[in-house]
Amino acid sequence: MGLGPRLNQVKPASGPTPPMRIENRIGVQAPAEAIWALLGDVEKWPEWNPIYPQASGSLRIGARLELRLALPGEPHRELEPKIIDWVPNEQILWSDVTWGGWVKTLRFIEIEEIDRGSCIVANGELFSGFVARRYGRRHRRAMRAGYAAMNEAIKEHAERLWREEQAGAK
Repeated sequence: MGLGPRLNQVKPASGPTPPMRIENRIGVQAPAEAIWALLGDVEKWPEWNPIYPQASGSLRIGARLELRLALPGEPHRELEPKIIDWVPNEQILWSDVTWGGWVKTLRFIEIEEIDRGSCIVANGELFSGFVARRYGRRHRRAMRAGYAAMNEAIKEHAERLWREEQAGAK
């Protein structure tokens, strides 16, 4: 006797919904240090970063950043996320709560060095909470476009910095 008819009687496991993830990844022909030279100085983000035209704060666990988020096609938003973790040349993680506390976000920028002078940058966000999926679906297109634009800026500026450093060393 097969289990076919019984499958309709099986209820899905209950529990929290896994977080929704929106991410963009890009290859960068520069070492992690060149990428970190851009990311590690939050005060200078407005000079190169298209989605954070205003940024202040410092990378310290528990510290708050003051950011203006400018995603394509959406109104600018003021954010004050809390730094959860950071590791030079590797990652920055910060957390925020939005939509009246119904959505918690974990924003990440990660650098994975493939070999000297070659990295992958992952730039994205995880959403959890009561209406996280709804929020993520509503803003997904703008977030993907914004993260892609930020990654292109990281690539352009880090590769330029690396080329200039290499030319100066010769």
